[in-house]
Amino acid sequence: MGLMSPIAILASVKEQFTMSIMLLVMFGLILRSPIVRINPREVHIKDPYFYDELYAPGSGVRDKDPKSVVIFSAPTSLVATVDHQTHRMRRKLLNNFFSRRWIENIEPVIHKSLSRFLDGLATAHKEGSVVELIDRLQGLTGDVITEYAYGENYGLQDPENYGKGIVKVVQEGTDQIHFFRFFPLVSQLLRYIPSWFMGQIFPARTAIYQLLDGVRKQSVLALQQKNTSNAPQRMTIFQALTAPEVPPEERKLQRLQDEGLILFAAGTETTATTLSVALFYILNDKRVLSNLRRELEQAMPTPQHPTTWRELEKLPYLTAVIREALRFSGIVMRQQRISPTEALKYKDIVVPPGTPVSMIARFVHMDPTIFPDPTRFHPERWMLAAGRGEGLPRFLVTFSRGNRGCIGMNLAYAELYNTLAAVVRRFDLELYQTTPENIRFVRDKLLPRSKDGCWTVRVKVVGIREE
Repeated sequence: MGLMSPIAILASVKEQFTMSIMLLVMFGLILRSPIVRINPREVHIKDPYFYDELYAPGSGVRDKDPKSVVIFSAPTSLVATVDHQTHRMRRKLLNNFFSRRWIENIEPVIHKSLSRFLDGLATAHKEGSVVELIDRLQGLTGDVITEYAYGENYGLQDPENYGKGIVKVVQEGTDQIHFFRFFPLVSQLLRYIPSWFMGQIFPARTAIYQLLDGVRKQSVLALQQKNTSNAPQRMTIFQALTAPEVPPEERKLQRLQDEGLILFAAGTETTATTLSVALFYILNDKRVLSNLRRELEQAMPTPQHPTTWRELEKLPYLTAVIREALRFSGIVMRQQRISPTEALKYKDIVVPPGTPVSMIARFVHMDPTIFPDPTRFHPERWMLAAGRGEGLPRFLVTFSRGNRGCIGMNLAYAELYNTLAAVVRRFDLELYQTTPENIRFVRDKLLPRSKDGCWTVRVKVVGIREE
């Protein structure tokens, strides 16, 4: 048999993908079955009540699908670790670094970057300029994760970095997720090309290659300093991964580089998008804005009143707004899990061991039997459910579940609470040339995208509150 041409390969891929979608539609819509085989090796389940069984099975073992983790282009990172036991070991090394207590201790890092973000809004008010929130907020979250995890602020809130540089390239990288999924060899080959050479070929992406160089240098330095007293006063991710208790086979340069890069990518766009979604719906509904501002004015007597995550999470309406924003945000691509040694049982159907089984968080969040009128941004639903004693937060799966759930959840919550409280309490914002279409989920690029690409929320700062 001769080699297939690129066109034939693409056609084959397209055909397989199309057939999977056709099967999903045919069985899911026509036969009304919540469980379908979407390709020869994978089963998909659409049942929010089965989510915890698949992702958080208590003592059960769950591997990841090796064919799905190639999209991350970082094979030794936590998120791309296939084997359950290896993942458990790697996560244990980082659990303290992302624990609630640790995040509360470094909350001043968040406040420092947030203060600069607020200064930027004040400048926009003075100049009468339009603010692209997602770009600005990615600068904020990017500065937080680099200073916290790397021990070095990368200055992503500098004016010259708005909407370009590292942040823009991270967005573009997310958009290429599906390409790398179908052509993993390309992703593997790119790892062996020097970053300086890639910078020459793609000058617009120089910033990300500079970041990669920075991660590499810090990784090398951490490996050199692991047995010296020259380590930084505050632990970085690189010190955590080269600590004496870390197995020698884990203290490798590639391991540190992979984890460092993934933490940056995961810690910027996701939280920034959730913040932008929250602010859009707050500004788009005067009732929501009024209710939230009234609550914040009671908790913060002045706009400059210092607050902490622990204090802010006690505010019921702010918490409801954040939960509702998370319901509209997060990863929209299906996520596979494998039970390697035990069969999974869904109702009267037995799924053999070793079979990839996937679910989609978006299907849970938009299930009308759990969230009536699911496309409506309605923070009160969370408060009403709590009053009825319903465990609605069980179905908020933006961060996934179980020991493979998002390790950065505490950091994300600290950023969400602090940022929303400070912005809404201090500034009067108006949406500018932004409609629900700008943040409507149309395309799956790991994260949700509109028909025109990345979500966009533009605002004008029309006032600053002094009291």
